[in-house]
Amino acid sequence: MRIPILKLHDYLLISIQTEIDDNTAIQFQEDLLDKIHQTGASGVVIDLTSVEIIDSFIAKVLGDVVTMSDLMGAKLVLTGIQPAVAVTLIDLGVHLKDVPTALDLERGLIKLYQELGE
Repeated sequence: MRIPILKLHDYLLISIQTEIDDNTAIQFQEDLLDKIHQTGASGVVIDLTSVEIIDSFIAKVLGDVVTMSDLMGAKLVLTGIQPAVAVTLIDLGVHLKDVPTALDLERGLIKLYQELGE
């Protein structure tokens, strides 16, 4: 299963609507990096509202996606992080202290505009 990545102006929007397994996570990582490279996107919003729990591998991949996006010049905002996901990320040592977050996708886009100075 592939996670859809939508382009809106210079941004990429991703809404993860299902629990993801290891293979889907790796495929998503590759797809997102390819899409950033192909489109020259300056920002990415990943909405995790529907993700209720993650394991250590998915947490690592998420942390890697944040770092890799930054290395490719795309600012990333995470939205909709559920309480259990936040606890898991911290418990696993995945600290996203420099990553902007927002409650929902709409606020995430506003945060992305602010982060990019637009």
